[in-house]
Amino acid sequence: MTDSTSTARTPPAPSASTRGRKRWWIVGVIAVLLVLGGAAIWYFVFRDTAPPAVNIEKASESVEPGGTSGGADRSLDGTWTVDPSVGSFDDFSSAFVGYRVNEELAGVGAQTAFGRTPDVTGTMVIDGTTATKVAIDADLRTLESDESFRDGTLAGQALETDRFPTATFALTEPIEFGTIPAEGETVKIDARGTLTLHGVTRDVTVPLDAKLVNDVIVVTGQLDIAFADYGIEKPVSFRVLSIEDRGVMELQLFFAKQ
Repeated sequence: MTDSTSTARTPPAPSASTRGRKRWWIVGVIAVLLVLGGAAIWYFVFRDTAPPAVNIEKASESVEPGGTSGGADRSLDGTWTVDPSVGSFDDFSSAFVGYRVNEELAGVGAQTAFGRTPDVTGTMVIDGTTATKVAIDADLRTLESDESFRDGTLAGQALETDRFPTATFALTEPIEFGTIPAEGETVKIDARGTLTLHGVTRDVTVPLDAKLVNDVIVVTGQLDIAFADYGIEKPVSFRVLSIEDRGVMELQLFFAKQ
């Protein structure tokens, strides 16, 4: 009697070329995963998260449209004060004072450390084409960066904001514009005055860019600061492998006429 059950057949073994294609396909997938993983690690760990440096053109975008038309015969006489209502600190489009310094952190690498505070007050007095008085105060206790441990460290180390909560600038020489700037014209000026930081007062010259935009005077500037000049010691932490002995003070201010 004939067995009607079919005999199971053994599938043929994959050819060498098929095995090779499969192997290269697996290698390709692993390579892609490694690249994506490396990119993710760089993005979340090693990338420099510091915002761009202050820029007069970018800052001017924060000013709302409106105001009166500008002109060479327009008077700027009077007292102007820092206006906290312009922009938002969330995206650094508001007024602020801050710092930038190069550091190297354990597990992170070299990057630009930064901190900014929106708690800035100040006045500027203009008479004709001359700024006769400028006084700026910044509350350093509210300096904020992308690292909470850094912000906490500054309370007792480096800037020691618990002991020296305020940084101040006071103009000591009038700033002469020559002519009243036209609306939207960028003017480069040097503000000579005294900077008080960490309880130390020194003469400084701050290079500034200024622009009149819709009844608001926009000012940006940066000043290189050697820590030793102000008795500032570099912070010590197991996370900080190295830090430069100098940094940059930066400011972005919006003045509205009173």
